[in-house]
Amino acid sequence: MARGPDNTLQWATLVVLAAVGTAVTAATNPGVVARITQKGLDYACQQGVAVLQKELEKMKIPDMSGSVKMKPFGKGHYNFYSMDVRGFQLPSSQMKLLPDEGLGLSIRNANVKIGGKWKARKSFIKTSGNFELNVEGVSISAGLRLGQEPASGRLTASCSSCSSNIDGVRLHVSGSSLGWLIKLFHKKIESSLRKAMNNKICEITTHSVSSKLQPYLQTLPVTTKIDKVAWIDYSLVAPLRVTAENLDGQMKGEFFNPAHRDPPPFAPPALAFPADHDRMVYLGLSHYLFNTAGLVYHKAGVLKMTLKDSMLPKESKFQLTTKFFGRFLPEVAKVFPNMKMQFFFGTASPPQLTMSPAGLVLTPTLEAQAYVVFPNSSLVPLFLLEMSTNISLEVSARSNRLVGKVKMDKLLLKLKHSVIGSFPVQLLQSIMNYVVPTLVLPKVNERLQEGFPLPLPSHIQVFNLVIRSYQNFLLLGADVHYG
Repeated sequence: MARGPDNTLQWATLVVLAAVGTAVTAATNPGVVARITQKGLDYACQQGVAVLQKELEKMKIPDMSGSVKMKPFGKGHYNFYSMDVRGFQLPSSQMKLLPDEGLGLSIRNANVKIGGKWKARKSFIKTSGNFELNVEGVSISAGLRLGQEPASGRLTASCSSCSSNIDGVRLHVSGSSLGWLIKLFHKKIESSLRKAMNNKICEITTHSVSSKLQPYLQTLPVTTKIDKVAWIDYSLVAPLRVTAENLDGQMKGEFFNPAHRDPPPFAPPALAFPADHDRMVYLGLSHYLFNTAGLVYHKAGVLKMTLKDSMLPKESKFQLTTKFFGRFLPEVAKVFPNMKMQFFFGTASPPQLTMSPAGLVLTPTLEAQAYVVFPNSSLVPLFLLEMSTNISLEVSARSNRLVGKVKMDKLLLKLKHSVIGSFPVQLLQSIMNYVVPTLVLPKVNERLQEGFPLPLPSHIQVFNLVIRSYQNFLLLGADVHYG
């Protein structure tokens, strides 16, 4: 990105990885399962606390004034004002998984430097000056609850609890020979400062979650448009579930056509995640996700391609003319002499993808309809071939998008219909095994290289990607970078 991330987005990293982890429900299996490991939480904590530090440095501490009895001097009055935080160091922080509760943020041994002005009076004695406060041993504990909007399936975040504590305060005053007077108020000042700072720390932490983190989570994709036909539904199917080792969860993971969305005639399978912890984030993409894509595109009638003679390479020995096909099928040239031909390739049924440790395999049933092109450009059906083959799918990721590439075995042909009578399809075997891999398959791979976006919020990039195939799902493991 050309523009650096702002504090709002960086602070959101505290749970940005958890955003792709959603809970498991017994009734509905997911199309996509997500997981964040402790390694991911450690990175999120590091990034988020760095921004929380900047937010705390903006803390506005209210003026403090009061009076105290000073034996044997009687009652004195003091006022601390124009106080600025000049440094808020958070050297030790940790994000913990709290099973069935959420996340726990703990910060230890923090220290704060505060500067400002003071004035004091006792009877007719008035004095003033500057002061510096070193607040030491600050600890902060906050609970983060991640939930789900039932209607939209969006992730929600709230601060469920917050507390802070201060071990000690050291005061240094300057600007008056009577500075010893203000030191007499030290205990009262320390007590007031503890209360004010503890309230402010939790106020800032809670406000950051509600006003900055929650809006950022809206950048998580719930429904994402792919093209004019298909969208992907990445909505959460249940609230977040926290275990002792991971944030685990589910997303619907389903392609759909918004013009007419019908439930698929098949259900997602249960996915058995391996116990991997080397990467920050893991995504399990069920074959359900891919097969709903095949269903949507097939129903929309877009899994088709027209092959014309003009599309063939100039050096090709193969021609889409009745004269050329007459070499194999004399009846074609006899009935339709010296005419152009066209082929329409498409799927006879929605393509089905199977996944196993051995890899990803498509077993589509394709059709090739041959037409004769009349001089007035009208088309006359000639014959219809059914073609079956095994197609292997290789998957990778690029720019946070899942992309693919297919390779195919030889085609097996079957004649389904012909206006020129029956003929042995073996005569066309070599032609189809040239046309489909050379001319049709590159178009398919071109579209697959466009891919579809992974369910990640903005400003998150994946690297160190590993992809493995398991029974019924594809597992992606990755580290992430926010920036």
